[in-house]
Amino acid sequence: MDIDEFVRCLSCGKKMGLKSKNNHAQCTDCMLKLDFKIEELNYEAITHYLQGILDFFVSDVNAAFNKDPAAHTLIEVLTSYPGIKAVILYRIAHFFWKLGMPYIPRYISDIARELTAIEIHPGAEIGSDFFIDHGAGVVIGETAEIGNNVTLYAGVVLGGTRLEEKKRHPTLGNNVVVGTGAKILGPIIIGDNVRVGANSVVVNDVPSNSVVVGVPGKIISRKGEKIERIDLRHGDLPDPIAIALSSLEKRIREIEKSLPNNQQILSEDIEIFYGENGGGI
Repeated sequence: MDIDEFVRCLSCGKKMGLKSKNNHAQCTDCMLKLDFKIEELNYEAITHYLQGILDFFVSDVNAAFNKDPAAHTLIEVLTSYPGIKAVILYRIAHFFWKLGMPYIPRYISDIARELTAIEIHPGAEIGSDFFIDHGAGVVIGETAEIGNNVTLYAGVVLGGTRLEEKKRHPTLGNNVVVGTGAKILGPIIIGDNVRVGANSVVVNDVPSNSVVVGVPGKIISRKGEKIERIDLRHGDLPDPIAIALSSLEKRIREIEKSLPNNQQILSEDIEIFYGENGGGI
């Protein structure tokens, strides 16, 4: 048969079949850039990754029961929790990502986003006991790294702040809780046992055993307090503005006592309250 009767891929020259009215200029491998070679696979690595998916599945499901009092049955968690669905699909996508397979991992993550409104890049590294509560609007970037026993609430973003193809997303330690709507941006490090308050914007490193609140995030130490392994108190947060006002008032009172003729800067008729919901006059 004449070689001219065959169609060849314009990119790689691969012989694709006999000519017809519906000839394609490129083969499917070149169109989808699926240059993945099965002989290059490390089968020991495959076994390790597959076992990891099973191990993570158990820990992720257990995390839902440990961290959400509304979780009652296994079938309920598997079918009705978008956070669990998104994480399971992420684990599968991450498996293909680790193998170096193109296209497929991103497609799986896109399916997860369509189903759950949660977007986790398959390149992210996520530890065990990971839980996303509710989860709508959660975004986790490609180079994000998340430790064990981490909980994220709806609207959390672990985002990047640069375009270079290098580490550009946050690293979260173990036992971290990130409250609703919080944004953690850039290649910063969040230590172990950290709570990030709802709607905070964190752009700097946070040491372990800290609480972060505000825009931009302010760090309030929790030295001396025992932090439980499962800590969901993302709403039980101090008010840094009230603390600052209280310190200023105390300092002014001390200055008044040192003034001649006992002059007063603050009127005795003004009373300042510092409650758990903030400060006011």
